[in-house]
Amino acid sequence: MDRQVILSYLPLYRDAAWLTLRLGCMGIAFSLLIGLACAAARYRKTPILSALAAAYIEVSRNTPLLIQLFFLYYGLPKIGIRTNAAACGVAGLAFLGGGYMAEAFRSGLEAIPLSQKESALSLGMTEFQALWHVVLPQALSVSVPPLMANVVFLLKETSVFSAVSLMDLMFTAKDLIGLYYSTTESLFLLVAFYLLILLPVSVAGSLLERRLRYAGFGV
Repeated sequence: MDRQVILSYLPLYRDAAWLTLRLGCMGIAFSLLIGLACAAARYRKTPILSALAAAYIEVSRNTPLLIQLFFLYYGLPKIGIRTNAAACGVAGLAFLGGGYMAEAFRSGLEAIPLSQKESALSLGMTEFQALWHVVLPQALSVSVPPLMANVVFLLKETSVFSAVSLMDLMFTAKDLIGLYYSTTESLFLLVAFYLLILLPVSVAGSLLERRLRYAGFGV
């Protein structure tokens, strides 16, 4: 392993890691919003919305991110919708993650006893107020472990972005290996930068879960 090669590659991997983290965080943020909306629709059992949410969850979780990216990047221009690789990456990650986040939120909502909602309604709250102020805060604490697992999973899925020519960590590693045959150094930096991104997220998730448990929330 050549130390000088590693040092010369560091700026490239730094830029690629920033792109990976930026697009990953944007996709995860949108996936949380989509997942919360779908979970609420299924929890309230609204006939049409619940069926649409269930169909979306099945499609998003049972199709690979690579296929979704190909559809967005190569398929949409065929019908006149122009976009760019970064937007496709964020949209694909949000579409995939929304299904997983929805099930994580739904498991938390269904873990809260029905008496909590009934007590809120008996105090004069509307159904939406009961869901937002009473049920959801408790459900979020229960949902922390699967939510954090999904966040780590989605950050790792950003490695597929290279398929649509985004200069992420995986693209950078493959490019350097193809150009200079520095396989060992390139893969070492790839693993190191993914650890730098994912390890703090995993540790933060564990600390958050422990703090909520000690505070008396969740199960």
